Amino acid sequence: MAQFQEMMRQQLESSMDAELEKLVDTVTGADRDVCMKDFKGFKNLFHRFLQVKGPSVEWIKIKRPPEDSIQPYDKIAAWGLPDGVAASLNKLVVVKLNGGLGTSMGCKGPKSLISVRNENTFLDLTVQQIEHLNKTYNTDVPLVLMNSFNTDEDTKKILQKYTHHRVKIHTFNQSRYPRIHKESLLPVAANLSMTGQNADGWYPPGHGDIYASFYNSGLMDKLIAQGKEYIFVSNIDNLGATVDLHILHHLVSQPNGKRCEFVMEVTDKTRADVKGGTLIQYEGKLRLLEIAQVPKAHVDEFKSVSKFKIFNTNNLWISLPAIKRLQEQNAMDMEIIVNPKTLDGGLNVVQLETAVGAAIKCFDNAMGINVPRSRFLPVKTTSDLLLVMSNLYSLEAGSLTMSPKREFPTTPHVKLGSSFTKVQEYLTRFESIPDMLELDHLTVSGDVTFGKNVSLKGTVIIIANHGDRIDIPAGSMLENKIVSGNLRILDH
Repeated sequence: MAQFQEMMRQQLESSMDAELEKLVDTVTGADRDVCMKDFKGFKNLFHRFLQVKGPSVEWIKIKRPPEDSIQPYDKIAAWGLPDGVAASLNKLVVVKLNGGLGTSMGCKGPKSLISVRNENTFLDLTVQQIEHLNKTYNTDVPLVLMNSFNTDEDTKKILQKYTHHRVKIHTFNQSRYPRIHKESLLPVAANLSMTGQNADGWYPPGHGDIYASFYNSGLMDKLIAQGKEYIFVSNIDNLGATVDLHILHHLVSQPNGKRCEFVMEVTDKTRADVKGGTLIQYEGKLRLLEIAQVPKAHVDEFKSVSKFKIFNTNNLWISLPAIKRLQEQNAMDMEIIVNPKTLDGGLNVVQLETAVGAAIKCFDNAMGINVPRSRFLPVKTTSDLLLVMSNLYSLEAGSLTMSPKREFPTTPHVKLGSSFTKVQEYLTRFESIPDMLELDHLTVSGDVTFGKNVSLKGTVIIIANHGDRIDIPAGSMLENKIVSGNLRILDH
């Protein structure tokens, strides 16, 4: 049986190689070189995918991380900062993951170009933050954007507006991998073009691709030659992911022999984060455990806030020379995420992906830092957008900070219904963003609009029945209220 399986695996790999050769033959010149590098990475992933037997973790081997492997942020911040902060900053590169589109929020083009606060986009705020650092400390911290083939062209067009800002901006592209038929496990695409039906044949393979594509781009070597030692990587839609000088100082001040090569910022789980990846000790190494790797029988245990108390924010600090070393030794080992998709025509395909944080186990002296929740402020939905546009936050030099007038450090729980999903429609439903300083919970469902200067406090639930419309009048103050289909306002 094992012999037959091995024969089938070899046959599949051989068929895949032949199909990839055909695809490469449809292009010439520089495109061909890029394609060959991408396909080398894909072949490696496909080979490992065929080798995988059973779950990537044995539940019985999972241990809690040792106490000293996840440091509380307060302990690191308590050391204070030296006079030479600029020297540390000049060793840093900020990398933003910029491969995603805004389609889930009803927007065309890169998600980073959605306006989130005072007409500023995610990208505007990022540039403002780094420019503020460079001006304040007289440093040269560059910004690097990892684009995908979906976002590259639009992003490059917009970068011209930052020409006179004090930030050097570089880009490189994520790899382009072929989607494969769920049944035959062969590529869907007939050629390398990105037009028509063929466009569905390609995908960017998750943010774990950063190591290979950054290395292959040649940009990593240039930055190392300029004396850069660490990258701070985060999702461009996480507005809490600003450069933290205490974490940077902690990294740079370690003795060379014990220098930490990888820091993952984690934060305490709430009920909203039960699916987030967590850090575990596994076979003597710190490792990221994602929900996709958890055997079905243990999913509830994984979601437990008492057993797995923290989750990965995807704010990562990584040594550049260490990435170079691991790439050259072919020692970057990340679990494969098998992502099934159904294309518009109904065809079932598979995408093979990896996650950037999964590489933590490959680096020396890796650690977690348990950071305040304020460093995790992702904007994935219009519910998140409402929070960051409100008076809960003030904006200064591109950074959002919680208003001191808010009595609780936690953000309210906001759930906007399907009528608010698309940004354009969401914006038409608010004449102005409500006062939310004293809000704990907001649920809105159905055809609801808000007049100017509305104030929401405590728990507010607004539900318009099908066919009904609710207009919250200008100047209303709703505190612990349920507003139902015929605009009866009840005490909660």
